[in-house]
Amino acid sequence: MQSAWDAWSVSGLRYISSVVRLEEKVEEEGLSPTPKLALYLVAMWVIPIASFFLLHWRMVYLVLPYLTLLSVAYLFFKPSGNVEVWRVVPHNRFLEGQEVEVEVHVRTDFRVDYLYVKDFVPGLEVVSGSPEKVFSLRPGEEGVLKYRVRVKRGIHRFEKILVSYRDPFGFFSSEREVDNFTEVIGVPMLYEVKTPYSTKGTKITIGPLPSPLVGEGLEFHAIREYQPGDPLKIINWKATARTGRIMVNEFESERKVDVVFIVDASKRNEAVFDYLIRAAASLMLNALNDGTSFGLLLAEKIPLWIRVDYGKRHFFKCIDFLSTARPDENNIIAYQVEHLIKTALPPRAQVLYFSALLTEESWEALKILSRYGYRVVVISPNPYSVYEAKSEEEKVALKLLAIRRKAVLESLSGYGIIIDWDIKKPLKVAIAEVMGK
Repeated sequence: MQSAWDAWSVSGLRYISSVVRLEEKVEEEGLSPTPKLALYLVAMWVIPIASFFLLHWRMVYLVLPYLTLLSVAYLFFKPSGNVEVWRVVPHNRFLEGQEVEVEVHVRTDFRVDYLYVKDFVPGLEVVSGSPEKVFSLRPGEEGVLKYRVRVKRGIHRFEKILVSYRDPFGFFSSEREVDNFTEVIGVPMLYEVKTPYSTKGTKITIGPLPSPLVGEGLEFHAIREYQPGDPLKIINWKATARTGRIMVNEFESERKVDVVFIVDASKRNEAVFDYLIRAAASLMLNALNDGTSFGLLLAEKIPLWIRVDYGKRHFFKCIDFLSTARPDENNIIAYQVEHLIKTALPPRAQVLYFSALLTEESWEALKILSRYGYRVVVISPNPYSVYEAKSEEEKVALKLLAIRRKAVLESLSGYGIIIDWDIKKPLKVAIAEVMGK
């Protein structure tokens, strides 16, 4: 896992810190009375009323301390100036499960003894620290609120920061929600695994595959007649003399095949959907590091097709869509796959199909790929390996489901290489078990 992340970093994938600054002026009309002020005002009314009924007018003088305190608080301690707040995160992409430190900075141009700051966390678990803090700051002094969250897969938007001022006596307060936008993307966890590519028959190889390519190459392929633009050095002089026509040599060169990732986003895959996404992201990273062109079909209810391309920008585009993918009620993956084959799928592409193979539609999609001549490797997380039996009845039920799944996979084995992945084992072990057969 760590080495996979290191490989990602070594590839030059760097991020820019996300820092947003925003100023909010605390206006006088924004002040609100506190319950403490209400209590003091009630006391100021009770004293004169009591003195009237008791006929002790000197008791009215008891109002003066209250009046003085309120006047001092309003005239000398009301907020008058700017509060500047901004949020800092190290970068904008993190592996799911990673702990991230978030900092909220605050600075004022006036003295404040009580400034309450709260960051609104978008549904992430706070693992240490607190997203709220009370500051006491001098003019120009900067305070920092720090806490750590655990990132989940998906896009998480920090949108607001609450800033609340209160005077030292607790009579007046001013509260504002400051718009401050920071986006954090939780990308799928990466596994250390090599990409299994399928060739003719049932052999699995890793990396580049040989394919006929007219022109100069590594090994002799055939002889054909000269065409304008052919280099003179590939002319076969013996064949030319024998046939009386200019003949040239063709060679078979080695190139890396296009790889197409197909992710079954059916609701039936929900139990293992995160594993499907992680496997796809890990193998996509390998394709990037190998310099292989790749495309992605995210078979949701409204399918997403990202055409075959290469490079880091393309990789990030695919990863961002994988990060936000969610299983839905898609039940037409077979139609989506066949439509893609007829319109956009490269004819010699290697297909990596990620599905738990729980529905007839997912089986039909595999059959269609095979019918059109594509070599398919299926990464199929076993959905029943997620559960732990808690009773004898559950053990029997899981065994029956396992037997049924084994029969289904055997019936589909003629359409592609199926890697039945028990998620309690690393993915590379599941691939190695199939490769060793």
